[in-house]
Amino acid sequence: MENVKNMEDVRYWQRIVYYILGVIEVLLAFRLVFKLLGANPSSAFVSFIYTLSNIFLAPFTGIFRTATTRGVETQAVLEPAIVVAIIVYAVIAWGIAKLIEISRKT
Repeated sequence: MENVKNMEDVRYWQRIVYYILGVIEVLLAFRLVFKLLGANPSSAFVSFIYTLSNIFLAPFTGIFRTATTRGVETQAVLEPAIVVAIIVYAVIAWGIAKLIEISRKT
């Protein structure tokens, strides 16, 4: 019975870790799409997403150069650092979830 309770605790904390990862990944995905489509940065929602995602993107800024393409009305920007951040945060969350599982088994 105690083992079942222990596994429920493990799953609970793992779900929290993956939920937080999901929020971060969605913010970064929105940023990636907005930059690629040339969204207006003075728009309140776009500005909000850029401001929030800057916190999570900061460690990866400068790894690669950004690519810019000018269109008639918009400017598309590819920030490879966003893709790197998405991958790194997923690996970190997976590692934390595994660490939780390992720590509860002992």
